[in-house]
Amino acid sequence: MFRATTILAVRIAEQVAMGGDGQVTFGDTVLKANARKIRKLHNDTVLAGFAGASADAFTLFEKFEAKLDQYRGNLNRSVVELAKEWRTDKYLRRLEAQLAVVNKENIFLISGNGDVIEPDDNIIALGSGGGYALAAARALTRNTDLKAKDIVQKSMEIAGSICIYTNTNIMIETL
Repeated sequence: MFRATTILAVRIAEQVAMGGDGQVTFGDTVLKANARKIRKLHNDTVLAGFAGASADAFTLFEKFEAKLDQYRGNLNRSVVELAKEWRTDKYLRRLEAQLAVVNKENIFLISGNGDVIEPDDNIIALGSGGGYALAAARALTRNTDLKAKDIVQKSMEIAGSICIYTNTNIMIETL
């Protein structure tokens, strides 16, 4: 578990939203309140968000974007190839981060253990507040007609009110 952030992605039909809080901590100290942890990639067709060490995440963003370019935006192939490289490369194996990636058709969690997970319910959450955001998003998805962006907003607010490593300076990107 990363005690650093919360990232939440929700895909409902072709509605896609990903949110991340802005808090950066070092131990028990808040260093920054408005960090950007989500990026649009590959001509704004893919959203990627990270939890973990910032420098490690930037390395992974670059590697993942290269895979998207190499495989012409094929998200499924790109996540598998990144996970394989991450797992087998001596340098990359040491990176401490997780990525959530989503486009209009797919949603994945990628980890350095070689995990490529596609959730059954099209909701992914990472980081220390991930469990709170995931529970809120599942409840809202199952019991409301809210749009993906609104579910992410409300769920991230709930996570930010519970998790001390997550704030409510929430940035949301949509596709």
